[in-house]
Amino acid sequence: MNESKVLRVKHVMKRKFDMVSGMTTIKEALEKMQYVETKCLIVEKRHEDDEYGILLLSDIARKVVAEDRAPERINVYEVMQKPVISVDPSMDIRYCAQLFDRFGLSRTPVIENGEVIGIISYTDVVIAVVAPTVRRGIPVDRVPHDAP
Repeated sequence: MNESKVLRVKHVMKRKFDMVSGMTTIKEALEKMQYVETKCLIVEKRHEDDEYGILLLSDIARKVVAEDRAPERINVYEVMQKPVISVDPSMDIRYCAQLFDRFGLSRTPVIENGEVIGIISYTDVVIAVVAPTVRRGIPVDRVPHDAP
């Protein structure tokens, strides 16, 4: 395949994401969350030899909400997944999709030179490959209320 035609993770990833400390409570983490469309929070490294973690909203649903636990009393580190499987921004998104399938991932951080630079999800990959002209993220208030 011609190099210029390869769709890479860096072309598809979301560049805006939220990071939190593992010591933050679930309630505080969700209150600070600005980029809800990523459906996750990246958990910061504690030190140079540590690894990043990820906290998915689905993890919170399963491990906090479904178990009727108090989100103000649970720390992120108790619910997060760590270490997280990450991808390189130059990875072909076809291989990214295979990685997601093989490990049952829904989203993962994109890491370059040891730093998180974005998030990519299965949805991002599918839309980019199957329906690249589909517009996403149209605010609800722009849709006419009397539309059929």
